[in-house]
Amino acid sequence: MTNSLGRHIRESLKSLARNTWMTFASISAVTVTLILVGTFLVIMMNLNHVASNLEKDVEIRVLIDVTADEAAQNALKSEIEKIEQVDTVVFSPKEKELENLVESLGEEGKSFQLFEQNNPLNDVFIVKAKDPNDTSALAEKITKLDNASKVRYGQDQVEKLFDVISISRNIGIGLIIGLIFTAMFLISNTIKITIVARRHEIEIMRLVGATNGFIRWPFFLEGLFLGVFGAVIPIILIGIVYKSLYTWAIPKLQGSFVELLPSSPFLFQISALLLFIGALIGIWGSLMSVRKFLKV
Repeated sequence: MTNSLGRHIRESLKSLARNTWMTFASISAVTVTLILVGTFLVIMMNLNHVASNLEKDVEIRVLIDVTADEAAQNALKSEIEKIEQVDTVVFSPKEKELENLVESLGEEGKSFQLFEQNNPLNDVFIVKAKDPNDTSALAEKITKLDNASKVRYGQDQVEKLFDVISISRNIGIGLIIGLIFTAMFLISNTIKITIVARRHEIEIMRLVGATNGFIRWPFFLEGLFLGVFGAVIPIILIGIVYKSLYTWAIPKLQGSFVELLPSSPFLFQISALLLFIGALIGIWGSLMSVRKFLKV
């Protein structure tokens, strides 16, 4: 078994060396495909991470009517808590709201400190939904309650982000499928040329009783090597670029809602995925060629 496997590996590597230009074209096709696939995956996984964080932070701010006394505020809170989709309800007094406003505006916010004695802001209930997707429906229900002066939430921005992600995903998937089929086609042609070049040898192997599997194995390994070799450069390139980008971006994005996925274990996951996709492309390409051109 070990001798046969060693022989198959040697034959497949010799075949790759003999068909230099087709081997180069196949590996190049896989390399370009996986660079684009890897780039797309890095962007999409980070966008999904940002969207997930934004989704968790979506909250409804219920401005309490300025005429509502403590009893009316408590009644409004009870009514909100009765709604099925509600997860938490937190009271934020207008003094705290003014303090947050001043902090958020930095130097410009200091001018608002003049309103501390005559605060024009409303007391607020901060409401979070059990499921962020229910935020819009929940806000609509709260709007109808007594003493809910105004209801605000950032769902529109999140939905726009999700729409952009969805469109990008669909375009990217279409592009990647096209590139993967191109790479498979080139690998299939490489294997086809190998089969044609070795047709006399294959006939002799048949005559001496070689099994179908014994004849096919070198071609499957050839496709596997083409896919794996094509994955090496994308893995190295994406690893270097992402680590550099992560190191550069972390201090600049600190304090913002944008947060990149940590290099580890993210890059290991991307590398393993690219290696798997490369191997799959190679094996599938060789399988197509063997089934079509090697009738054994």
